[in-house]
Amino acid sequence: MSWQAFVLLLLTAFFWGVPPILEKSALGVSDPVAGLTIRQIAVTLILVVFVTLSGRWGDLQTVSARDRWLFAFSGISAGLLGMVTYYYALRVTPASRAVPIAASYPLVAAVLAFIFLGEKLTATRLAGIALIISGVYLVR
Repeated sequence: MSWQAFVLLLLTAFFWGVPPILEKSALGVSDPVAGLTIRQIAVTLILVVFVTLSGRWGDLQTVSARDRWLFAFSGISAGLLGMVTYYYALRVTPASRAVPIAASYPLVAAVLAFIFLGEKLTATRLAGIALIISGVYLVR
């Protein structure tokens, strides 16, 4: 792995680690769906400004119809359904418990990649799956 990829992944972990603290603080009395709506509006506005300023509107037309549907369903699954269930869980559960359990999605991805993409379940991946399951058990 290149140092650039490693730094980007560390930044990703940081950017993904900050929101649960902000969200847990905001979800004390706020409705989770209202919070998610505000979050999505903010992200959408920033994306529209970015795409406009960078002149990338044409890039959207290069995406095939099939891939548009896949991206749309991905957004519905993770960006809507996953976030709604996560916000409701975060509202009633300590962040130190909710986040690690929600972050066990690599287990789901590994199993689905095996079933639908034909990826191999190597000994290393199986060990990782076992560690994820153990981690979820320990923080539950």
